[in-house]
Amino acid sequence: MIDRYTRPEMGQIWTLENRYRAWLEVELAVCEGWAELGRIPAEAVEVIRRKAVIDVDRIQEIEQTTRHDVIAFLTSLEEKIGPEARYIHLGCTSSDIVDTANGYLFLQAGKLILADMDMLLASLRRLAEKYKGVLCMGRTHGIHAEPTSFGLKMVGFYAEFARHLERVKAGLESVRVGKLSGAVGTYAFLSPELEAGALKRLGLEVDPHSTQIVQRDRYAHFFTSLAILAGGVERLCVELRHLQRTEVLEVEEGFGKGQKGSSAMPHKKNPISAENMCGLARLLRGNALASLENQALWHERDISHSSVERVIMPDSTILADYILNRLARLLDGLVVKPDRMQENMDRSFGLYFSQRVLTALIATGMPRQQAYEAVQRLAMQSWESRRPFPELVRADAAMRERLGAQLDEKAADGLFDPAFYLRHEDDIYARVLGRQE
Repeated sequence: MIDRYTRPEMGQIWTLENRYRAWLEVELAVCEGWAELGRIPAEAVEVIRRKAVIDVDRIQEIEQTTRHDVIAFLTSLEEKIGPEARYIHLGCTSSDIVDTANGYLFLQAGKLILADMDMLLASLRRLAEKYKGVLCMGRTHGIHAEPTSFGLKMVGFYAEFARHLERVKAGLESVRVGKLSGAVGTYAFLSPELEAGALKRLGLEVDPHSTQIVQRDRYAHFFTSLAILAGGVERLCVELRHLQRTEVLEVEEGFGKGQKGSSAMPHKKNPISAENMCGLARLLRGNALASLENQALWHERDISHSSVERVIMPDSTILADYILNRLARLLDGLVVKPDRMQENMDRSFGLYFSQRVLTALIATGMPRQQAYEAVQRLAMQSWESRRPFPELVRADAAMRERLGAQLDEKAADGLFDPAFYLRHEDDIYARVLGRQE
């Protein structure tokens, strides 16, 4: 199922072969740095680059004996390259290579995730622009509150996902680092100059202070940015699920030809995409917790974080790619029902005008609590009798005496015009999407 919504490039990033290629790129960058400093012959680097071939099967075979993946990787390269291989890994410890390669891989994955987020923002913007001014019921606690527009709902989600984008960018900057500082971070057999040059070749920044590893608060920053993003995905999907309930039915997920909703009930059209994404969002949040647990390691390093990251690095980035692509497709195929929105607004008999009547009474000088009780009395009567609230207000002698002409059904600025609730819609759009020309 994931293949339908995840670009192949994301899965390829986390293959063993690409992981070893990332290690090789780091080793080559180190060799080139040593050559620039005159420590190893430039010709040797050329030989290394020409002969270095990733042989996944051979690395795996050697690891069965060494029980150490980096040593197996280096041994395989030595077999391919010959005598010049002695210059590979010069002065380095395993984490110099692995952590720097992680930054390199995060950089690859991050580019795809940021592109996905741009695509999702474009989908939200299209919906916002298409349904600007389309009135629908705003709900608090699941109960009718006051009107909004479906466009404003989408503008709100656009604003949120723009914030998610900035958080993910910041998280990616946090992990876009490497380290080539040796066994405990003191550069005993390396140098800051070598490190800076090698990392620049890889498009990475230098971690200003590393031990044997890049500290895992950086990783936690990135994974928690994905977790917060997942919370936003779930919030949007929960909204769409509620709006698809039979009693509401203001939107529907696209339903393909030949698609089936239930093995028992042929009539069913279920919000399966939104439900699936709510579940997957929980996995992303769980992985973020694992990254937080990885922060506290013994002294300059232990290995308890490693097994966790072998799971959460591919899983979280692949899941983020999948969820963002699937959500964009859901939005692009969403069936929006403005007529049903109007029907649902009518279901509460105009009770959403209650605050307008309340504020109008207060403006006449009536004490707030007295005005509140007067409006609430008519509102409860409307709900119980199922008579329109505006009708009851107009029929009430005390209301007519207080509000007079404001109750005129023909008055352009009357109390019961739903357009009143969208009078600042343009301002909100301008703040979030920019002023429309």
